[in-house]
This record gives sequence, structure tokens and C-alpha cells, in this order.
Amino acid sequence: MSNCTVESSKVETSDGVKLHTRLFKPKEEIKDSLVVVLVHPYSILGGCQGLLKGIAAGLADKGYRAITFDMRGAGKSSGRASLTGFAEIKDVIAICNWVCQNLSSDRILLVGSSAGAPIAGSAVDQIEQVVGYVSLGYPFGMIASILFGRHHKSILQFPKPKLFVMGTRDGFTSVKQLNNKLSSATGRVDTHLIEGAGHFQMEGPDYDAQMGYRLFFWILCAITVKNSPTVQRTWPVKVP
Repeated sequence: MSNCTVESSKVETSDGVKLHTRLFKPKEEIKDSLVVVLVHPYSILGGCQGLLKGIAAGLADKGYRAITFDMRGAGKSSGRASLTGFAEIKDVIAICNWVCQNLSSDRILLVGSSAGAPIAGSAVDQIEQVVGYVSLGYPFGMIASILFGRHHKSILQFPKPKLFVMGTRDGFTSVKQLNNKLSSATGRVDTHLIEGAGHFQMEGPDYDAQMGYRLFFWILCAITVKNSPTVQRTWPVKVP
């Protein structure tokens, strides 16, 4: 993390929960007003913002500000985690409101990892500043849908650009299930499959660099320069 600085804050939700938050900032010039808000995996299974620090640091190294935070009941945040993730939607909204008020940004990219993906996906239509959405291992499968199935509709109907990243050996969602779900999605929908990767492997540090590059190039292709005729916008692009 030598190429970025990290600042900690407390953000209060509408129902009084205090969220421990980290802001990853470039040491050099901030290249874009876009702020990336990352939502961590399932708190009940040990998910916390620390799992996303590598991706956040990588984005800051490329000139973007990135926010990680512990949802209610995780890490140093107060409150209690919910089973289905609906209470945590308030956490995402509170962080995004804080970003708008304190970082002078009106452009937010929401990124959700594992169970953080459906939680972030349910918040997108409640935050007008969200310009795009990225899922890292969205649990669309049948068993996971018992807990998170009611979240699906919001993100599938979200009209702004969406990227779904998944390992081909994801134990919660098969490639066929992913494609079937996304066939009904509106707006721009991109996918990237990581050959041979399992669900929990993608949450580990071995994939942080790849995730950071993938997010960086997708931001360029789908959001930052989507209207520029001088930039190649073909997806996917080859990354290191």
C-alpha cells in the first residue's frame, strides 16, 4: 500500500449504527471524481472490509479513491448482522451519502463481493449518484437464493452498466445459472469468468491484483470514457 494513503472514519447509518470505514487515496494526483465503494462478503461467515483492502489499494494506485467499510456487526462496526442482508442496505446507503457529502463526488461505482454483491445490488436504485455496479461472485445459485433471492430483481433491472465477475468453479453459482439470470438483465451487462477459480479463492489476496486491473479497465471501457471515440471500448480486454 506504499502508493496510497489510508484514512479511517466512523459513519453513522439512518438507524444509528456506527460503521468503521477506510478511505484509500492516491498519493499522487486523483485522476477521476469517481469513488469506488466496496461491499465485503457475508458478515455471518466472517466477512469484513479487510478482505477488500488489496483491491482498494490497487485502485488507489491507479488514481481512484476507494472506500471499504465493516458492515453492521462486523469488525469494529456496531450493530448486529442480519441473515438475509436487508438491514445492511442501510449501511451501503450511509457510506454513499458520506462519500457525496465529504469527498465532493457525485459519481459512485458500487462493488460487491460474494454476499456483498446482492446487498450492494439492492442499494443501487436508492442512490442516484451510482453510475455503475460490479459483482465479484454474486451468489445466484439455488441454495444461496434462499437467503438472497429477494435481492436479485433490483440489480437485474438496474439500467446502468454492470459487470459480473465469477470463477468457473464457484460453488454457489454455476456458469449456466449466471447466464440464465443475466439473460433478463437490462442495460449494459458485461461478464468475466476466471477459469478454475472457486468462490472463496476469489476472496483471497492471490486474486487482488487481477481484480484491481479488471475493475480499472472496465471503469475506463464502460464508465469513464464510454462516450469517447478515441478510446477502444471493446470488452473484455486483456489484463496482466
